[in-house]
Parts: sequence; structure tokens; C-alpha cells
Amino acid sequence: MTLAREAEHAEIEAWCYETDAWRILTDGDYVRAAELSRTAQSIAPAGSSALIQATAQEGRARARLGHGKETYLAIDRVQKMSDALGLPDRPMEHHYQYDPAKSLAYTATTLAWLGDSAAEGYAREVISRLNPGGETTNWPRRVASANIDLALVLLAGSRLDEACDAAQKAILSGRVVPSNHWRALEVVKAVEARKPSEAPDLREAYEELMQEGRSR
Repeated sequence: MTLAREAEHAEIEAWCYETDAWRILTDGDYVRAAELSRTAQSIAPAGSSALIQATAQEGRARARLGHGKETYLAIDRVQKMSDALGLPDRPMEHHYQYDPAKSLAYTATTLAWLGDSAAEGYAREVISRLNPGGETTNWPRRVASANIDLALVLLAGSRLDEACDAAQKAILSGRVVPSNHWRALEVVKAVEARKPSEAPDLREAYEELMQEGRSR
């Protein structure tokens, strides 16, 4: 971060703050994550990928804090900036190049964390677009993440069978990246708290996922 500042490279400095915001968010310090996200936004050049991603991070942090108004404002800003950015010639699953196609998945996650039932529609649309006919051919990690989002919002609506099915699809796909393991565990624990018959199978699938990760 110091090198970026000394080199007067605003976007790199903004990315440093944004990356820290995500790390801290996954640790559960949502207030600090929101603060770092806003700092990143204040530094990032207008229209840059860093500005969009930092705004998205603030929205996620706000959602975890239950700040509805601020969350919806962040979602709206991300959508507008994403639309203005346009689709890249060759989309990449690359954190430092914002892919406008991610905005739908971002909205699904953010609304699911806020507890807004509208997340279901967004999550299902992500899955439908990327997983036509049940065969995942493009962006399997995004499909897995969308299934976690779907499971979370279905749990909020007490639709346990559907939630367990979505969670199983995500975990058994083998495409839940290590940085999202905590999200899968969050769903597993929420299911276990309801004590449905599917809970042991879901826990077993999660433990197998973790074991595979440790053996690599």
C-alpha cells in the first residue's frame, strides 16, 4: 500500500484497501470492512474496476450489518457503474478486472446477506444463465456461490428441503473456493440449528469438502 502511494498509483492503492476490506469482512469485522471500502472508493479513479469492486464490498459489509438503505444504495451504484463499464471482449474470473456479468451474482449475495427474499430471484437467474439444463459449462464457481446464496435465502423463508438441496449442490460440486468455505459453513450451521433430517448429510458433505482442501 505504501509503495502504491509513493508511486502515486491511485488504483493500486484503492485495490489494497479493497482487498483488506474483503479479508476483514470474512473475519466478521463488518464495521471496519465498510470503513476500508469507503476509503478505497475515495481513492479509486472514476469509472475504474477498483471503484466498482470497493462499492460492492461496502454493500456486502452493510448487508451483514443490516443497514438496508445503505445496502440498496450500494447495489444501485454498482449496477450503474457496471452498466457504464460495458462487457469486456474476453471476460476473466479475475478479481482485479471487474466483469459486469458479476453484478447479478453480487446482487444475489448482498440481498441474501441482508435477508431480502428478492435474493432468490437473482440467485436463480445466475444459476439459470450459467447452468442451463443442469449442466455447468461456464463459471462453475459462480454457480456454486449462487447455490449458497439460494440456500441462505430459502432458509430465511423456512423452506428447509429446498435450502438443503441448494446447499448440497454447491458443496458437492467441488467448486466452492476456499475463500467461500466460511459461507458454506454458515449455511450448514443454520441448517443444523433447524434439525432437519438432511442436516447430517449436509455436514458430512462439508467435512469432505474441507478434507479435500487439506489434502491438496
